[in-house]
Amino acid sequence: MFEVRVEADFAAAHFLRDYNGKCENLHGHNYKVYAHVRGSELNEGGMLLDFTKLKGALRTVCKSVDHTNLNDLPVFDQNPSAERIAMFIYNGIIAELKKEGLDLSFVEGKTGPVLFAVDVFETDTSRARYSVC
Repeated sequence: MFEVRVEADFAAAHFLRDYNGKCENLHGHNYKVYAHVRGSELNEGGMLLDFTKLKGALRTVCKSVDHTNLNDLPVFDQNPSAERIAMFIYNGIIAELKKEGLDLSFVEGKTGPVLFAVDVFETDTSRARYSVC
């Protein structure tokens, strides 16, 4: 099995509803995001996936939330936890790559590249992961 990973970052504000603590107040993070792709077959160039394509998709999605209040985005239903942010970014990468004719969606038995996880770090020591396999 082969794996590649790219990273990007963005800065955003948010607050957590239904949370009893300081995170229920508006605050911000400098998020770091990792996108992981796995597969068992390399292309004719000896690569699982071109880093440039994966990085481009990840950066496009991160740019869409950079310097925003995440609570203002309907997709988060007023509660943008790191877990929900990771799922949003995962789905965004899949959509961006489909525009380029690449389908990294998980399908049982697929040997080509699959976007299997997105990690979102709020801090260096706090990470949430969305994974499909």
